[in-house]
Amino acid sequence: MFKNNELQIFLREKSKGLTEQWYSTLDKTSGGVYAETEPQAIDKLKQQNQDFHQLFCSAFGKDEDECIDIFREWVLSVANDEAHLSTPFNSVIREFFRTQKQYLELIEEFAVLQEETVSHAQLTAWNQAVVDTTNTIILEFIDQNTKAAERRLNAQQEMIVEMSAPVILLSKDSGLLPLIGEINTYRAKIVFEKVLQQCHEKSIERLFIDLSGVPIIDTMVAHQIFQLIEGLKIIGVRTAIAGISPEIAQTAIQLGVNFGEIDVYNKLDQALRYHKLEFHQN
Repeated sequence: MFKNNELQIFLREKSKGLTEQWYSTLDKTSGGVYAETEPQAIDKLKQQNQDFHQLFCSAFGKDEDECIDIFREWVLSVANDEAHLSTPFNSVIREFFRTQKQYLELIEEFAVLQEETVSHAQLTAWNQAVVDTTNTIILEFIDQNTKAAERRLNAQQEMIVEMSAPVILLSKDSGLLPLIGEINTYRAKIVFEKVLQQCHEKSIERLFIDLSGVPIIDTMVAHQIFQLIEGLKIIGVRTAIAGISPEIAQTAIQLGVNFGEIDVYNKLDQALRYHKLEFHQN
């Protein structure tokens, strides 16, 4: 940014009231963190804003890279904050620009007080420095917030996928994996990783995979299904498949899948009766 001791002292002093000024004019209908009514959540939001001002004032005399270093921890904390992740993105960016405006107005106020010593060129340079620094912080926030949102989405998807395909115990050592709906490559990968883990944790020796709820699968997913069967075999789990549709059967044949060591049944109840097991759907 820029070096001017008098201006820095002026802004540090004025920054003490910036948070309350900012919060009093905040659009609390914009949702997310800005619509919080719990005192603890409001205090946290205000503290984040106050921390920003302290860091912003400390950025005087620093170049762009140093500014990012100063703000990195703050940006990471706010960008990964669950409340900010649940806030409309445009609302967060708008508040950055409102804070930027606070500083531009303060610099204008300082220039008026120091009219005889502050030139127009100096004022323009200060304003540009504030804009450049704010933009750098915003870009870093956007980058970190996007990464955090992606991690959050992936975690949610994995949880949904895991919940949609649990291994259900049928007996002490037998389990059922009912697959329902469309299975894309991503879902197949996550589900089958979880299946291996669940079978190991539950000491399952025989797993029934019910495909009757799967309308169709592509060659990649079919390949992963049979890779799963191979993986289960390695950890000592015998596999039985029920409910293979004609379309899935054709895909398996095209892949050259050998059903010689796999028990195949037309329907799930047929497989369970054969092994004297029961599965009751609620």
